[in-house]
Amino acid sequence: MNRIQVRAKVWLEVDGEPLIGSGRERLLLAIERCGSLNAAAAELGIPYRKLWAQLQQMEDHAPFPLVERSKGGKGGGSTQLTIEAKELLQRFARLKLGLNELIDEKFAEEDLR
Repeated sequence: MNRIQVRAKVWLEVDGEPLIGSGRERLLLAIERCGSLNAAAAELGIPYRKLWAQLQQMEDHAPFPLVERSKGGKGGGSTQLTIEAKELLQRFARLKLGLNELIDEKFAEEDLR
């Protein structure tokens, strides 16, 4: 039997401007994994300029810095998430999980025959 499932999208805003949703979450997680904007863009299959523009837009609205950059040298530069950005990602993941659990619970209360 095919099972009906409810799905919802959630995002965070600052002063009415989007800060993070699922796409930007993937972007930040790729930066964390890859350690550079260039490598994150390659992993996500998007142009570097698009990744940079989205990151810049997030940082313009965030109440704290999201990344720490170090200039290149012999091995090239690197970009790391700040502690606050990592905590934001953890809280966002918990929010999505809790919301989906609540939605599934509420939907299960109804009998669809």
